[in-house]
Amino acid sequence: MIIIRQEEKKDYQQVFQLTEEAFKDMEHSDHQEQFLVEKLRTSDAFIPELSLVAEDENGTIAGHILFTKIKIINNKESFDSLALAPVSVKPEFQSQGIGGKLILQGHHIAKELGYESVILIGHEKYYPRFGYKKTSNFGISFPFDIPEENGMAVELVKDGLKDKKGVVKYPQEFGID
Repeated sequence: MIIIRQEEKKDYQQVFQLTEEAFKDMEHSDHQEQFLVEKLRTSDAFIPELSLVAEDENGTIAGHILFTKIKIINNKESFDSLALAPVSVKPEFQSQGIGGKLILQGHHIAKELGYESVILIGHEKYYPRFGYKKTSNFGISFPFDIPEENGMAVELVKDGLKDKKGVVKYPQEFGID
């Protein structure tokens, strides 16, 4: 039995370790995700309600997801959105739907908080099942080169990205300028 709840300070060490483990064998990883989580927790982009853990009946944290504030910027306007990064599931808990539960619960909370969209860079075969489509469909791009199919966005509300074209601006903690 897995429950999804807001991350608490007492979870930080377990989350650090599970994030490190989750990305250890990932090909497209700089293996710094656990440090990114630590940096983002202390940033202006951090939303405590959107740092979620999946916990089993023994109190083991099986997964973690983090959504942080980002902007979509063009020459005239700036729009609020969220970045989903990272989502981590301990290797022994992978392929059990935990990542999906974290994503869907995160979407639900984000929508309740008034957010209209989420943007991510991720696996093109995994995220579309949660409604994600290529950011290029919305006229949104990234400040660096990625394969087009890996940049994705989801509208949490109808037309959440309508006429919100521009470039994603990440918080400085992501180390992207």
